[in-house]
This record gives sequence, structure tokens and C-alpha cells, in this order.
Amino acid sequence: MTRPFASACRALLCAPLIMVAMGGAGALAAPAAAAVPPGFVGVDVDGPMVASAEGINLAQQFDLMLRSGVESVRVAFSWQQAQPYASWSQVPAGQTGQFVDAGGIPTSFVATDQIVQLAAQRGLRVLPTVIYAPSWDARANAAGLPVPHSPGPYAAYLTALVRRYGPRGSFWAGHPGLHRQPIRLWQIWNEPNLDYYWPQPFAHSYVDLLRAAHAAIKHADPDAQVVLGALTNTAWTYIGQIARVAGAGRLFDVVAVNAFTSTPRRVILFLTLVRRAMDNVGERGTPLLATEMSFPSALGKSPQNFDWNTTESGQARDVARLLPLLAAQRTRLSLIGFDYYTWLGAEYPGAPAFNFAGLLRWQNDGTVSAKPALSAFTRAALALEGCRRIGRRAGTCAARG
Repeated sequence: MTRPFASACRALLCAPLIMVAMGGAGALAAPAAAAVPPGFVGVDVDGPMVASAEGINLAQQFDLMLRSGVESVRVAFSWQQAQPYASWSQVPAGQTGQFVDAGGIPTSFVATDQIVQLAAQRGLRVLPTVIYAPSWDARANAAGLPVPHSPGPYAAYLTALVRRYGPRGSFWAGHPGLHRQPIRLWQIWNEPNLDYYWPQPFAHSYVDLLRAAHAAIKHADPDAQVVLGALTNTAWTYIGQIARVAGAGRLFDVVAVNAFTSTPRRVILFLTLVRRAMDNVGERGTPLLATEMSFPSALGKSPQNFDWNTTESGQARDVARLLPLLAAQRTRLSLIGFDYYTWLGAEYPGAPAFNFAGLLRWQNDGTVSAKPALSAFTRAALALEGCRRIGRRAGTCAARG
């Protein structure tokens, strides 16, 4: 996902709130290794990974993800890219072969098919964040991305996605030799509490979208789960805003947050505040998913001076500490998984801070190289999964730890 400048709560601002609410929170010592359920360890895939012009070998990167202990990937499914035209009459001559019909709308599944196939071949789960409104159903947002003008077309696109990638999806029927890895979790937009992603105040209009999305998904796959658009900054306060909209609590199965702060310990405190807020508004039984968290190695490299910016060695240290903490606290938090932001970042002098968040770096000359954080991530992930080496599919060990 695009990371705007003000897309997270600065730890110096949030930390006093966290410490007051938690009263110090006590010791958070993690065991040397902790069992985690399948799919718990994930990464975000964006930036140069999904920019076709950058020439990234996606198969190689997915192979490396598998070897590194990644079991799930979170990726934007761009509605704008899939349905750029509202009707067949608008499709330029010579382009009709790029689209198929989905409820009367010309639709391209090329980009999403590629991701789903690469993931399924390796047993990786996919969490799509369905986002980006096409111009024909876009409402202007002065502060950032346009949002859907009306929720119906967005819901119709979700129906098309579930019919393609759900348990009875046409994608699987068209790939009979591929191990089925149907998508069962669908995330509705990203960071709607930020004006970059949604006009503020957000709760009522976002819940309107959520209501239509929930109905569409559950009709197409009753056992699918609807994931709330990830909340960030003081996410625990925005949970309350959503809860105050009548009927909102029945429209999602999983709460997602993007927990940006300066240390691994503060990530746990962030999640604890969200868990407490959820319990207080009647969501005690609702699981939590941490869909973004990061320690960008941007110190001295970016004009954006977030207080979580660090060096490459600091990034590796924080990653090594974070993963076992997440595993140790997952039961208390009802945390069903996390996605580290991000797998691969586009690094160049003066780039935005989150460009340096990757476990790997892509540079302007087209080269891709691993950062120390990748080794730290791999060691921690494999330890949590009880493996010394991953097998041919996620969730299998070629050698036990």
C-alpha cells in the first residue's frame, strides 16, 4: 500500500498514552521459541514488487519468501487496475481481449491471477486489501486517494473476486494441477481513519462501504471472513468511532491495525491498547490481525524523520526482537497473525522513510539485495515455526529446528 507521510502515530506522541493506559504493562519477556499457528508469519508485498515496469522476478522473490519462513502475503488488489472501464463500450479497440465479463463490467484478473498462482504454488496464504477506486465510481478526496462514489460497484467487484479465488472459484477450475489455496479473508480498504485514504470523519461513510462489502462477500462465500480496513495512529480510539455506528459490529470478523511505533515493546503495547478497546466495545471474541509494522532503515537517508527510523543494524535487531514477542503475546491479544511491512522497498537517496522499510532493497539500477533484517527475520520466523529449513510448501519443514 502507498504510505503517505503522516500514516502512523509517532512513538513520542503515542508512548505516553500507551504507558499511562498500561501502567508499564509488566515484563514482556519472550521464550526462545514459541509455537505459532499456520499462516501466522506474513509480509506485505507492494512497491517495486507489484510495479511491472521494475522488472522484478516475482517467482524468485516468492521462493525466497518461502525459504525465509513467510507463510502469508498481504497485497493490494487494485479495483482501479482490474476495472478501469464501466462498460464494454468504453474499452478501446484492440483491448477487449485483456478483459473478461464480471457482472457486465470488463474485468482484468491478470495481475491478481499472477499473485494468487505464485502464492498457491508455494502454499502461501493471500490476504487481499481491496482498494483504489476507478475513475468511473470515484468521489474526490481533497487530502488523498479518491474513494468509491457509491458502495455498490465496489461490492460487485468483491463478488467477482470471491467467485474467482474463493473455494469454488473459476481460477482453481482453470488451473486443475495447482494446489488449491482459496482466499477466505478479504480486507476492506486500508487505513480509513487517515484522510489520505478516506475523507474525515470516516466512520459512517466507511461503514456504508463495509456493509455492502460484507453482504457481497458472505453471499458469495458464507464462510469467508471480512477484515476491517487497517486502523493506525491511535487505532484504539477509532475502534470506538466505528462501534458507535449502528450495526457496525456485525459487519466484520477480524479487526486489523497498522502498528507503527519505535520499539518492539511498544508494538506490543500498541496492540494491547487495541485489544482492550475492542473488549470494551463488545468485540472481546473478535480476533486481531497486525497487518503492518515496521522499522525503516531510513536514519540519515530520508527527509522524513519518524522516530522509528533506524539503521540497517537497528532494523535487524528490532525485527529479531519483535517476532518472538508477537508469538509470546498472541494468545493474550487474540492475535491471529502479522505482516511485516514490507518485503522489498525501493531505496534511493532522499526517498520517503517507508521506502527503507523492506527486508530487501531495490535500487534504481534494478538490483535487488538482502539487508541484515532479512537474516534476522528468517531466523526468528523459522524458530517460531519449529523449522531449521522449510520444505517445498509453507507450513512444512525439510528439517526440524
